[in-house]
Amino acid sequence: MSANEVDPGAPRRTPRFEAPDWWIYRGTGRPIHDIDLAEILPDPPPWRTFHGGPVQENAAPPEDDGEAQRRLGSAGYLTEQHVDPHELDMVNAALYLRRPLLVTGNPGSGKSALAYRIAQELRLGAVLRWGITSQTELRSGLYSYDAIGRVQAAATSSVGTTAGPHDEPPVGDFVRLGPLGTAFLPARLPRVLLIDEMDKSEADLPNDLLSIFEEGEFTIPELARTWQRAPEVTVHAADPNRMVTVVGGRVACHAFPVVVITSNGEREFPPAFLRRCLQLDIPDPNVEKLAAMVANHLRDSHGNDHDHLIREFVAKRTEYGSLPTDRLLEAVYLATSGAYQADDVAWPRLVDSLWRRLSTVN
Repeated sequence: MSANEVDPGAPRRTPRFEAPDWWIYRGTGRPIHDIDLAEILPDPPPWRTFHGGPVQENAAPPEDDGEAQRRLGSAGYLTEQHVDPHELDMVNAALYLRRPLLVTGNPGSGKSALAYRIAQELRLGAVLRWGITSQTELRSGLYSYDAIGRVQAAATSSVGTTAGPHDEPPVGDFVRLGPLGTAFLPARLPRVLLIDEMDKSEADLPNDLLSIFEEGEFTIPELARTWQRAPEVTVHAADPNRMVTVVGGRVACHAFPVVVITSNGEREFPPAFLRRCLQLDIPDPNVEKLAAMVANHLRDSHGNDHDHLIREFVAKRTEYGSLPTDRLLEAVYLATSGAYQADDVAWPRLVDSLWRRLSTVN
């Protein structure tokens, strides 16, 4: 094992700086097993206090299904040598203030990975990811209602019977909360919500998010209009195979979620949206951090971190302006798979094709 790979059982290296006492999140991604976040996290500011319920005190967040390992690598850890104190300041400030964190940076700089590292370190379960496209609307993140499916189910169940209106399929069977809606379910611990690539959205979406970010709740009209007849309705959550109860047609958070919003910096956001977010710009990872990332994802039989590939990648990144980190991982994977060797005459041509400036690709 090299110095760049983290052994969870090994003594920790001396950090580059002394961590302030108020930090809860330390940025390594190493799960903290000796704390209860709900107990050590200070109360929110009065203007960011939410009282949604009923809260299931003993309900743990759903476990990660392997997505964190895919994003962070088999170990998924960084050492204290690799963390950025400014990044830790902003993440911890977002935790304390219950504010969304708007994370900008070049593609491949680790913006999305930050959400998975927070969830892994603070043991907040599976990350809820809401991927944004040019067609994304607020409601798709909150919930969906399959009205046609319910009508078809009712028609099918009533064939050859004398079923009445009260024998219709339960409305909750046709309601599914989206990632955004699931994140705001009342819970003792916050969920981590990744709103990925916000700069792809239509112009109105950032402003549409302001209400739920401020109020911490939303209404499902299809459930609210029948709340007297059905005050509690069981619906599908965004988590696989999970059903949850919605009371009175209203979803209201108790613990404000840890919201990480990523942007490649391709557009400006409305001032009102920016006022509701804390902002963090993540620089491209340096040689040492790239080596740690490679060590988490890929190792060859000799434990070689391929420093020459990493340094060549950094040089190409400087020349081209930006290269996503996954292109480095792909080159190292090819080098360690046996398909190509560094002394192969085809190797320089292959690497150049992998690392060519993305804007020049037709």
